[in-house]
Amino acid sequence: MDARGAQGGHGERIRRDAAAAAAAAAGTRLDPWFSSYAERAHGMRASEVRSLFAVANRPEVVSLAGGMPNIEGLPLDFLADMTSRLLRERGPKLLQYGGGQGEEELREQIVEVMRHDSVHAHPDDVVVTTGSQQALDLVTEVFIDPGDVIVAEAPSYVGALGVFRAYQADVVHTPMDDHGLIPEALDRTLGELAAAGRRVKFLYTVPNFHNPAGVTLSAERRPQVVEICRRHGVLILEDNPYGLLGFDSEPLPALASFDSQSVVYLGSFSKTFAPGYRVGWAAAPHAVREKLVLASEAAILSPTMMGQLSIATYLQTYDWFQQVKEYRQMYQERRDAMLGALSEHLPQAQWTVPDGGFYTWLTLPEGLNAQSMLPRAVTNLVAYVSGTAFYADGSGHRHIRLSYCYPPPERIREGVRRLADVVRAEQELVEMFGSGTAPASGHTVEAPSADQV
Repeated sequence: MDARGAQGGHGERIRRDAAAAAAAAAGTRLDPWFSSYAERAHGMRASEVRSLFAVANRPEVVSLAGGMPNIEGLPLDFLADMTSRLLRERGPKLLQYGGGQGEEELREQIVEVMRHDSVHAHPDDVVVTTGSQQALDLVTEVFIDPGDVIVAEAPSYVGALGVFRAYQADVVHTPMDDHGLIPEALDRTLGELAAAGRRVKFLYTVPNFHNPAGVTLSAERRPQVVEICRRHGVLILEDNPYGLLGFDSEPLPALASFDSQSVVYLGSFSKTFAPGYRVGWAAAPHAVREKLVLASEAAILSPTMMGQLSIATYLQTYDWFQQVKEYRQMYQERRDAMLGALSEHLPQAQWTVPDGGFYTWLTLPEGLNAQSMLPRAVTNLVAYVSGTAFYADGSGHRHIRLSYCYPPPERIREGVRRLADVVRAEQELVEMFGSGTAPASGHTVEAPSADQV
């Protein structure tokens, strides 16, 4: 998508405003407060990932949809004793409000964690957040006015797109390949936007084991991306929840390691430890950090003391990196089960080969639509996420994100087998009725209560 595609964002906003005005004029008996909502609220919609969970969590369904980490290997006895000791010895602090930036002892540990990505930061550079999702929200709040441009990879993380949509940003996608973000395409996109008089506030990128594409930005391209953004005066928002979960090699240097003043680095303990603690962070240039602290204090006063001190103690007293290595081995086994099953059951499709993380990106044969095929898949007791969730413009109909992080290998293989049955049946329908004309199954995907993506 080039800079001209950004105009589509204006058109979409005009259509959305017209629809909202029509609905307000007609009135609604379902929501008497409809006309009172802020403009940005009318652009909110449920994530395609979250909308699967009520169905996908049923035990008879093999879910290849959600990105829930498998935490069965956690040292639960150790954590129980640690938490009990923390409550006995530091209970008054553990259960009290804290500072808006986060506890220094955790920030010191976070700095050590980032050294594995070649990021050499100071604890003062770090803001502790409620998961890296809140960090995404804070950065967007601080930088984005309605109509501002964010450049993001195509495809891009659905949770980020939801945040950008909520702040009424125009997202312009720039392409990727098997080696990640394409520097030449990024340079061209930024140049075209500048020529059109549109200022890009930041580039959003997931360089390691991309969600959803599963690819990794190559070592050669990393300094090129930083240089291109520096030359165009564009901040980089580097989202790195999976960086330590590589299967065959140590982490590549983070983009922040090349220029810490041009990058806001986001990290999370949700994938390498446990998501239930809801602790992430942002490492940012000094002035940006100050804005993030103020925005965080306005939203939540302070991050959870229980989560912060629990994770700080875990990092100080347990061999956490050995635990990460065990996660790597487990996820690699599941990745291998996924790729092996795809080779056996879906040779007519294409997919990425991830070197770490949670996901592979499947491209369906010509003529198939992953979104319209999903009800048939759920009827066949397998769930996935349609590629349309990962594009701001709703494209990606031939793509599927498959997650291998949570189900055991035998369930992964069974899920792929079921998916292959659906794909073959869909191909037969397309051959019979033509592309996009196959009759729907009538199955309804219910709304969920969970929100892991």
